[in-house]
Amino acid sequence: MPRIKSVHWKEFEKFLINAGCEFKREKGDHRIYWKRGIKRPIVIPRDTSLPAFVILNNLRVLGISREEYLKKINKI
Repeated sequence: MPRIKSVHWKEFEKFLINAGCEFKREKGDHRIYWKRGIKRPIVIPRDTSLPAFVILNNLRVLGISREEYLKKINKI
């Protein structure tokens, strides 16, 4: 199984918008996104790069597999 590496938060934001999420609000340095059908919002820190565990947790909430994520993120 391929490893997920850290990415810049703006690149992950492009992925979220491509996946159908919409930006709702910002509190401090955290950006909150929402998508119809998910149980809780997607929260990403506005740091320079997102660690792999943040990406994996948000993928779990979205119901997106690693392989699907890697395909989409490589196209962006």
